[in-house]
Amino acid sequence: MAQTFAFLLILLGAQFMASSFKICAFNIRNFGKAKAANRKVMGALVQILSRCDISAVQEVRDFKGSAIRVLLRQLNRYDHSHRYSYLESKRLGHGSYKEQNVFVYRMDLVTVTDWCQFGEEDSSPFKAFVRSPFAARFHSPVTAISDFVLLLHHASPRETAHELDLLFGVCMELVQRWKTQNLMVLGDLNASGAYIPASAWAGIRLRVHLDFHWLIGDKEDTTVSHWTCCAYDRIIVHGEELLRAVVARSAKPFNFTHALGLSEEEALEISDHYPVEVNLRLAPRVQREL
Repeated sequence: MAQTFAFLLILLGAQFMASSFKICAFNIRNFGKAKAANRKVMGALVQILSRCDISAVQEVRDFKGSAIRVLLRQLNRYDHSHRYSYLESKRLGHGSYKEQNVFVYRMDLVTVTDWCQFGEEDSSPFKAFVRSPFAARFHSPVTAISDFVLLLHHASPRETAHELDLLFGVCMELVQRWKTQNLMVLGDLNASGAYIPASAWAGIRLRVHLDFHWLIGDKEDTTVSHWTCCAYDRIIVHGEELLRAVVARSAKPFNFTHALGLSEEEALEISDHYPVEVNLRLAPRVQREL
């Protein structure tokens, strides 16, 4: 019993033993060297991301990669109970504007077993994405579902409806490629407001297919500004086993303005988006020992 408890302390962190496993997606908005050099912004980002076991970070815009390395260093200094690592996409975008998607994860709790960047081949049907989706397969011994896929995408505002429909095909490709039903689509999908006319929803397979469950509802507000109220950022689950592993009603935006006691102006220095998050249940053997 003592050996088992010691093993759990190593897995879950000696300082904090969570009752669930948290995944979030966060468009940090133009995250590069300027933000990485801003102590106040970085302090807030570290507090936000250290709440999560996997963070899907978007709009990383530093072509040298130094900003994300600074973020990892500060996360590891701030949270001594875990060790953080990251997996980054290629620089995405058809024109001069480029950005990256990055998975930041606690390497003591989860490992990356595979990854895939879509739209790389000239003949690919997914070449139409302005910024091609990025997928990673994860394994965790502490979650109720040990193997799952996260598909991260930042949709183009001008092509939102078309890209959301294309994501259905990406998901089916991943189901075939990795022989798993359990995948989660997440990120800034621009899935709200003027970007998707009401008439377009019926033609989006990712929306209408019964195997996909949209956990962030249309009436949620994932934006920081009080002038907007839009559910741009979403979490969508495919696979009954993964859906059963989700903690009921845990999917929601994280309002860091209120949580960190910031003014709207201070919050907008961090991002114009709130992270969206969801919790997975822990494995039964881990729950029994908590």
